[in-house]
Amino acid sequence: MDQQPASDPTRKAHAAEVFGAFLKLGLTSFGGPIAHLGYFRTEFVARRGWLSDADYADLVALCQFLPGPASSQVGFALGLMRGGWRGGLAAFLAFTLPSALILIAFALALPMLTGPIALGVVQGLKIVAVAIVAQAVWGMAQSLCPDRTRAAIAVGSVAWLAFVPGVWGMLGAIGLGAAAGAVLLRPMAGTATGSAPNMPVTHRQARVALMAFGALLLALPVLAHLAPMVAMIDAFFRAGALVFGGGHVVLPLLEAETVARGWVTPDAFLAGYGAAQAVPGPLFTFAAYLGAVQTPTPHGVLGAGVALLAVFAPGFLILIAVLPHWYRLRALPAAQAVMRGANAAVVGVLGAALYAPVFSGAITDLRALALALACLVALMLWKTPPWVVVVIAGLAGAGLALIAR
Repeated sequence: MDQQPASDPTRKAHAAEVFGAFLKLGLTSFGGPIAHLGYFRTEFVARRGWLSDADYADLVALCQFLPGPASSQVGFALGLMRGGWRGGLAAFLAFTLPSALILIAFALALPMLTGPIALGVVQGLKIVAVAIVAQAVWGMAQSLCPDRTRAAIAVGSVAWLAFVPGVWGMLGAIGLGAAAGAVLLRPMAGTATGSAPNMPVTHRQARVALMAFGALLLALPVLAHLAPMVAMIDAFFRAGALVFGGGHVVLPLLEAETVARGWVTPDAFLAGYGAAQAVPGPLFTFAAYLGAVQTPTPHGVLGAGVALLAVFAPGFLILIAVLPHWYRLRALPAAQAVMRGANAAVVGVLGAALYAPVFSGAITDLRALALALACLVALMLWKTPPWVVVVIAGLAGAGLALIAR
């Protein structure tokens, strides 16, 4: 049973209160974006009474409608609503830093993992990534491709990527999916009810955020040749701007921007992605790991910080741009059809990533396949928490390494 809300929804909170509330969640919120949204509801609707269930449901719907990390966008909006701009920043930092710091530490320790047992652990992390991405593809396909038309859009995206690989191929797949949705999918009536929560975002601030989003998205590729840091910001900003449908979708986008460029090795990429499943907080903090392990400068702690800010920035900018108009926007039937088509294409993009680099980079023999299948059964049928499966896979990888000696 939900607890009785403990505070007045109209009272503004100090940034320190927002930071403390989100830090607890940043340290304990395992399970991915859907689980995060459940934790947020329990903490801020049922326990603290910061907003009503209806307002929270509308806020979640908006963030799932927009590109970007949905759970982090919801958290930022809650902090913004409760504590103003300082509250939004406090919510982001508190929810994001714990997992980012853990992954940065793992990235810095990775070069020292050279013995057979350590390498076996890394191999186990690569194998468990196969199971985690397969579970994500299956779950997203069930919710985002429930009919023949959207299933066909997803398969068409895989076929498109077979001939047009890379980040621009992914952008084309999502764009074609959106166009197919507009043409082939029946518009749905808007589902928004009630009024949106009061957010301290003016129309002028929304316009500035939208112009900043568009200017960065267009200008960074042109300026990328000026310096390695600009190229890095461009890569991570573009990856963050194209994420529709959930945090796992950032995997193929970041792979195309880092591994395909030779910045990060395939083995380091998959090991980090596996490790990212064992930490609480948003999956987007995987970008901090990649920024730390990449070859070109900046790398290390500075590279991690740049990558982290660049990958989150587009989602927050587009959220700020839409907040004053969100109730009217999500009620447009045509917009709903476009987004359903884009989300179906995203399933195909993630399905293509499941094959390469995830499966092809981790499954090298029958033992690796057996471990991946065991992890998948543990996740999907036994409902084992992902972080537990990651730990077990790491230990199993070390065991396989000892057997092979």
